[in-house]
Amino acid sequence: MNASPDLFFEKKLWPVCRFIAGMDEAGRGALAGPVCVGTVVLPEDEPLLFQTLSGVRDSKQLTPRVRHQLAPLIKEIAYSWGIGFASAEEIDALGIVPATRLAASRALEPLSIFPDYLLTDFRLELPELDISQTAIVKGDQKSLSIAAASILAKTARDELMLELDIQYPQYGFARHKGYGTLYHRSKIITLDFSPVHRKTFQIKRT
Repeated sequence: MNASPDLFFEKKLWPVCRFIAGMDEAGRGALAGPVCVGTVVLPEDEPLLFQTLSGVRDSKQLTPRVRHQLAPLIKEIAYSWGIGFASAEEIDALGIVPATRLAASRALEPLSIFPDYLLTDFRLELPELDISQTAIVKGDQKSLSIAAASILAKTARDELMLELDIQYPQYGFARHKGYGTLYHRSKIITLDFSPVHRKTFQIKRT
């Protein structure tokens, strides 16, 4: 069992930075659909956070049912939260790293409170932003703020992929969420790309 994320990084920063945003992405490695970034600003209330969000983990460690139970709790307890997307078309045009950063900047736009500091998962640095930040290796397993953001990103993207499954049922997006499963790759080979596929991504033939 992996250790639960905690507030080690937040507690070091709270004395000088009141509003700390955790940030994480979902869908970076998928073959179809957007990349999504979640941002969460948690309150400086350790007992309340651990009581309410005790089940929060890296979203990849949780079942869809648990993620969908936790997402509204995170939204309710957070000072503010935001979701940002970058489309498959933008990923093809810009590359996955710039597109993920674009989604991250869009995830900051809905915030009612602009953060003093960003805690991001590794590879999600935003050098173009004039805001102090730390990228943490396996941050979604270490920081409660990042783990909460990972759950919001994953649930938002999964919901969008279910909508795309209705538009393009032949690809089975509801079952694999756009990731490169054998089933999905075989559908791409048979049917070619849909408008929501990332056409610059390498497709494994086996």
